[in-house]
Order: sequence, then structure tokens, then C-alpha cells
Amino acid sequence: MKFTTTARKVLVLAAAGAMAATGTVVLHGTADAASTLGAAAAARGRYFGAAVSQGHLGEAQYANTWNAEFNGVTPENEMKWQTVEPNRGQFNFAPADQITNQARSRGMTIRGHTLVWHSQLAGWVSGLDTNNLRSAMTNHINQVMGHWRGQIYAWDVVNEAFEENGSRRQSIFQQRLGNGYIEEAFRAARAADGNAKLCYNDYNTDAQNAKSNAVFTMVQDFRNRGVPIDCVGFQSHLNSASPLPSDYQANLQRFANLGVDVQITELDIAGSGTTQANTYARVVNACLAVSRCTGITVWGIPDKYSWRAGDTPLLFDNNYGKKAAYTSVLNALNGGTSDPGTPGASCTVTYQETMRWGDRFNGQVTVRAGSSAITGWTTSVTLTSPQTVSATWNGTPSWNGNVMTMRPSGNGNLAAGASTTFGFTVMANGNWNTPQLGACTAS
Repeated sequence: MKFTTTARKVLVLAAAGAMAATGTVVLHGTADAASTLGAAAAARGRYFGAAVSQGHLGEAQYANTWNAEFNGVTPENEMKWQTVEPNRGQFNFAPADQITNQARSRGMTIRGHTLVWHSQLAGWVSGLDTNNLRSAMTNHINQVMGHWRGQIYAWDVVNEAFEENGSRRQSIFQQRLGNGYIEEAFRAARAADGNAKLCYNDYNTDAQNAKSNAVFTMVQDFRNRGVPIDCVGFQSHLNSASPLPSDYQANLQRFANLGVDVQITELDIAGSGTTQANTYARVVNACLAVSRCTGITVWGIPDKYSWRAGDTPLLFDNNYGKKAAYTSVLNALNGGTSDPGTPGASCTVTYQETMRWGDRFNGQVTVRAGSSAITGWTTSVTLTSPQTVSATWNGTPSWNGNVMTMRPSGNGNLAAGASTTFGFTVMANGNWNTPQLGACTAS
């Protein structure tokens, strides 16, 4: 969650869709490629949105670019507490209504952002005692969600509640209401709108680290106890000069394995040119490889209105020109099979079970280079608990929960069209589900 400047590879799908009655397979190839981000995302069953500011809607290029390119939206500041409830019990929905009304007229997916956050609060909130704060928080959720009931796809119910070390942020809500306030907020949100998806949203959770582990533990606990939570938002404010975390996709997948959707909610990537474009494509490909990754939102439209404008982190330049990053995102959404990190380098992966007995089975993954030679590859294998891997061969594994990331072990160099294999033994422990492959990334 960021202030505005004024306030502050893919796994090649055998079928992107299939028509059961005829057996027709719908591929996302070049011939039928969508020409806009929103259309390309919709063809993959996802939304591709932008954070939009009501104050810029009067600028024709801004409004036209939003309308033409995106099929989703998040109001950038207009739904935050200091805007919608500047005084206790007095609500101002007009700025956000300008955005949501326009979005609804075009059938866009709308994300609500955000209900409970330590920042951009109205000044009066900080002076409340425990009982009054609890009452004010519940009423705020009821009134705001009630106003847009039935219009919002997903709400960021609680935002940025954890510190980098995984401890709770000492916000006014934490100090007055204690650890239970997040659960209280989610239960109130479910009562306010039983159909909207309820999300927890945070930054610097893109890899498995102390902060994301704390969020994971909370979500796991909520799911186990029946606390209503439907999705987790990953802000992904990144820097193309730093490599995308190697476990980015696996981290999304481990949350999805808890039974919640995952969304990339505030994407922007500092940088320019090919390097920036490559990182954008990798993020999109990671989302596409996780079935429960339902959409991506970039945090702004042109660079000049970004909260980090000096980093030129968005898909359009200051004059609304489409950057290399735009092209790489559109290509990825349209089903491109290359990881643009190494021009021309691509690979695909396929799985087969080779043996089964008693309490275990062997799986084999074939890695095949695309139309150009490659010097390395990476892919992931996701197991279903309580499955475990007891042995591997022809690869170098690393682990993140039940996700095994496999890299070469002397078999990374492949000529164009050539293949190699790696294998593993799965202890079923009563679960014979087929392991799921992630993206294949080539270098």
C-alpha cells in the first residue's frame, strides 16, 4: 500500500481452455493474440488491473489508457480511511464512486483498498480508547463495504500488519485491540458482504522470509479455525537490478495450497529497458503458473504518476508510450513460452509416473529446450501433504515446504529441441495425487 506522489518460464499449457463437447483446444498463440493487457489476461481467466487516481481521470490520455488496456482497477487512495471517513460517522464516497462507476460500466474487476491500515488514517482514530476503537473499526467496515456491497470483487481487509522480522506492527489497532484485531476485522467484513473475497495484503513477502512466514502461519491458522479469509495479496514492489526471488512462484504456490487465492496487488518494478521487461515477464509467468493466482494489478499507469516516479517502474512512460516492459507482459499473457531473461531461451516440462508400489511411486520429469540451445533450467514440483520425497536423481533439489525446486546436476546444457530428465521417489503416505509442475525457466 503506497502513497501517490501527491499523498504519498511459464509451464507451456497443453490447453489454455478446452471445450469438452468437441475436444477443441483453445491455444493462446501468436495468431490469436490479444492486443491489450486486459483482454489477454481475460483469455487466461484472470484480471490485469491498475491503481487509478480520481484526480487524474480528467486527463484524457490517462482515462483512455485505463479504459483501453485494463480489465481491473484498484482505487489508489480513494477508499482509505482518511478519505472515506474523515470525521467519525461522516462518510465521503464520492471520489471512489467516480472510479467504481466507470469501472462497472466497462465490466472491470474492482478491488477494494483498504479497510484497516495503520497509515492514511483519519486523525480522530488515534485518540480512541479500546472500546471506541473496536466500535469504530467495525462500523467503518460495515459502512464502507455496505456502500459498495455486490460491486467489489475482493477487499484488502487488513493491510501491512507485520514487521520485517515477522512480529506484529505496533499500530493503533495492535496496541488497543491486541492480536485478535485482524480476526475481528475479517469476521466483520464477512458479515458486511458475504460475497466479496476477503484478502490480507502486505509488502516484502515475495520470498519465503520471516515476514511471509508469519503471514503464512496466520492464514493457515485462520483456515484451520474457520476464520473467513479468501485471498492473500503480494504487493511486489520490486527492483529489476535485483534478481526476482528464486522462490517467488513457489511462495505464491504455498499460500495457494492453503486453499486461498493469491493476487499480485501493487506491482511495480524499478528500472528500464530489457532488464525491467524481463523481471515483469517473470512475475506474470509465475502468476500464470499458479492456478489460484487470479490477477495482477500494477500500481499506476504512467511513470510520472507513480509513488516512485524516479524509478520509472510502470508499463507506460511519462507520455503514455508503451515500454519494453509492456510488450513483455502482453507477450507473457498471450502465452509466450520463453523466459525473456535470456533472449531465445525457453524450455518445457512434462511429467510421467514410472513406477508404483506399496507405499511410494517414482515420478520422472522431462525438460526439453525450445528452438534455441540453453545452458540451464529451473522448474518446481509441488506435492500434496502428507506426501514427501525420499530420493531424487539427475537434478539438484531445494525445498520450500512441499515445493521442490529442481536445477541441473550436470545436465543443464541442452541443444535446441534436446531433452533431459530428472526423477524422484514420493512416499505417498496415503495420498496418491499427481505432483504438479511449475514453470520451466531457461538460461
